[in-house]
Amino acid sequence: MFEKLLKLACGAGLALTVAFSAGSAGAAEEPNDFVYQLQRINPEAIGETKFDLVIMDYSRDGSDERKFTADQISALKTSPGGPKTVLSYMSIGEAEDYRWYWERSWDKNRDGRPDAAAPVWLGRSNPNWPGNYKVRYWDEDWQQIVYAYLDKVLAAGYDGVYLDIVDAYQYWRPREPDVPVEDEMVSFVKDIASYARATPGHSDFQVFVQNAEELSVHSDYVQAVSGIGKEDLFYNGNHRQPAAETSYSIRQLERFKEAGKPVLVTDYVTERPKIEAFYEKAHAHGYVPYATRRALDTLTINRGHAPD
Repeated sequence: MFEKLLKLACGAGLALTVAFSAGSAGAAEEPNDFVYQLQRINPEAIGETKFDLVIMDYSRDGSDERKFTADQISALKTSPGGPKTVLSYMSIGEAEDYRWYWERSWDKNRDGRPDAAAPVWLGRSNPNWPGNYKVRYWDEDWQQIVYAYLDKVLAAGYDGVYLDIVDAYQYWRPREPDVPVEDEMVSFVKDIASYARATPGHSDFQVFVQNAEELSVHSDYVQAVSGIGKEDLFYNGNHRQPAAETSYSIRQLERFKEAGKPVLVTDYVTERPKIEAFYEKAHAHGYVPYATRRALDTLTINRGHAPD
């Protein structure tokens, strides 16, 4: 615990130094393209492509036993297809029952409701993603798990993390009215960035966040992160998003653009005309697009949009 606090204090000082000297903490060079794959990952196959940025899982199945090794990550970063920035996916707003930290006693009958032996920070399972449980992410014990996870990512040599379920505060706001859930999430993300960048050799560690673009109203949050990923911006599957929703999100994302932070957009479109329309719309706004399957289990290279 003391070591974590020390790293956070050092990291906060480092972030201030970087912010004053370079105008932004942990800013990432904007990639031309990126690939996003969390299942059935073949690092060698990805390495043969020319994608600039890779978002992948830390492990083939969530366990430590099948994690990708430091040698594999190093080889991917300097692969035959060209140099790559490699980010590890991390969920900070939900616990996943296939991860190395999960204990079966937390939901022994797998009904989606925590058992008596479960930690107090564990909430109910997400009905849309069984096995993914909401967490009270402001709880110190859960945060210790996240920092332990981050230590593993740092040791493996990833260039950064891609933080998911940052929008968990929306779930908890009506359920925990006495907790400043939005501020807690902003602080947690900033602390993750500070902690990682205080690790020797990782001062330029990248921290991307996924969704919750409305948190861009917090200028310190925008400065702390390296970039943002947004899902379902123009399409929800093969259906157009309501224009008002898209326009709202674009206004929030503009704050990241104004701060010089890359905006990655992933839409799960599979019909050829809509894939073309998606790429055209994303490029028109200065975003970096990627169309793939929602299962994120395929190395997708869309015809006419191959990485270069």
